Amino acid sequence: MPQLEVDGAALTYDDDGPRDGDGVPLVFIHGWTANRHRWDHQVDHFSQKRRVVRLDLRGHGESDGSGRRTVAELAGDVLTVLDHLELDRFVLVGHSMGGMIAQTLTLAHPERVERLVLVSSISRMTYSRGRGLLMAFSTRVPFKVFVAANIQRAFAPGYPREKIREYVRASADTPREVVMTCYGAMRSFDVLDRLGEIRTPTLLVHGYHDIQLPVSQMLRMAKDYPDAVVRIVDAGHELPVEKPAELTAVVDRFVTDQP
Repeated sequence: MPQLEVDGAALTYDDDGPRDGDGVPLVFIHGWTANRHRWDHQVDHFSQKRRVVRLDLRGHGESDGSGRRTVAELAGDVLTVLDHLELDRFVLVGHSMGGMIAQTLTLAHPERVERLVLVSSISRMTYSRGRGLLMAFSTRVPFKVFVAANIQRAFAPGYPREKIREYVRASADTPREVVMTCYGAMRSFDVLDRLGEIRTPTLLVHGYHDIQLPVSQMLRMAKDYPDAVVRIVDAGHELPVEKPAELTAVVDRFVTDQP
């Protein structure tokens, strides 16, 4: 379990797969209150043939440190890890907040990003009515209640409740300061008017039942991407774990140029 000290935080990362594998390395970035293991299915698949890197963002999973106040600062953490690993060019795959980080990195360093995959993510933070109300009351309810309410909404109807409880417990382990600071970073995130600058081939994958970041918001941004492919999956917001095999297959086709 390698770690890298970055601006007062020990960031935990995995660096798997053959160094001389097929294609450029894949870099997976998880979302808010999650950790790098959201990508277990995808990493198990892709690391058989190519180099794969994933990390726990600061304050999440097995990384320590306080929260970052902007998505750009979170992106700086990721870039520091990639520079440490001497990855000059890569495919970025980001889920939710991780997709915001991936867009920020692509805008700042387009020459380094071969392809961009955004899973259940958007370019301007606009909450659904239900989640907006939940966030408005975030400081008035116990932290674990707030986390549980958010995570339970993230899954499509019918997803096993015992599995949801596991993710609720894991998310509640993220320190409150990190959760709320990163929430503020997402709240101020807005690159919607800059999407025309992203010439990188982009895959937008979204769950049809996503009520955290509704699919209509993703479609709004999709029209502004010069070179984008859109895929809608029968799932909620947590695509990497709700439909892991389906997501892996969609990403695999995109990064290997299969029809």
